[in-house]
Amino acid sequence: MLTYILKRMAQAIPLLLVISFLVFSLIYVAPFDVIDSLTTPNMTAEQVEILRQQNGLDQPFLIQYFIWLKNILSGNLGNSLSSHHGIAGDLAEKIPNTLSLVLPAYVTALLLAVALGLLSAANRGKWLDRAIDGFASLGIAVPSFWFAMILIYFFGYRLELFPFIGMHTLGKEGDFGDYLSHLVLPYLTLVMVFMPDLLRYIRASAIVEVDKDYVTVQEAFQASKKEIFGKHIVRNVLIPIVTQIGLALPMLVTGALITETIFSWPGVGPYLTTATRSLDYPVIMAVMLFSATLVILGNLLSDILYSIVDPRITRGGDS
Repeated sequence: MLTYILKRMAQAIPLLLVISFLVFSLIYVAPFDVIDSLTTPNMTAEQVEILRQQNGLDQPFLIQYFIWLKNILSGNLGNSLSSHHGIAGDLAEKIPNTLSLVLPAYVTALLLAVALGLLSAANRGKWLDRAIDGFASLGIAVPSFWFAMILIYFFGYRLELFPFIGMHTLGKEGDFGDYLSHLVLPYLTLVMVFMPDLLRYIRASAIVEVDKDYVTVQEAFQASKKEIFGKHIVRNVLIPIVTQIGLALPMLVTGALITETIFSWPGVGPYLTTATRSLDYPVIMAVMLFSATLVILGNLLSDILYSIVDPRITRGGDS
């Protein structure tokens, strides 16, 4: 297993280099850069050029890329060109905020999806199945920002039950109850963002299992539907669920960009959105590289969990 993990990590290095080069290239060919957002109308051309030189943007493309790559390899994520803050320090502050929102929402969505997906598959073709499937279809069709605005309007503005801006009320940064009240609306939004796709995926996986021969055999031996689902189908549905858990790893950091921005949640979402607007390439590159790393680690995690859930699964042809 250790050899397999090391081999996969070694294969990931060229992929990360290709991803970083492509993202850097797209930023470089953009029609404007961060200097355009920093200049003022009364600046002279000489002042703008000095600003460009100070930020290293006067260098050729490959030199800029290799300077950035050298800093990354030495563990230096650099500084934001807009705020001049250290990117590593900013991410160390914002990633926990994002995790505190996305992780409980994803776990809740996964548990609800498993329960509703199995319930729907157990009642395939009946009104309950159609109701659950219709709910999932509606959830997929509704944009997350629209659902968030509905929650804000009714529960934040009209009923004034929950605050909807930021993570804390000013002056109550250490109050856990205040934090929970701010968490409710973005949390509900993300549950509705994550759950429909998971529900449809688990329902489809369970229906595939229901149609297999071992279920027919169990039914022939007078096993109840509860026994069939509880002892057999749930166990086999674990494998596609493991896939979703592995793929969810990058979502824990970059899966709430829209929701965090709408609710002004001080996480990675608004940070990346602000950097993208101003084309602050060190921030964009750091977040994208981190996200790509999580994608690779998520796939590796899925493979490892596969072998734990079902030891019969082979890796690269090895038994």
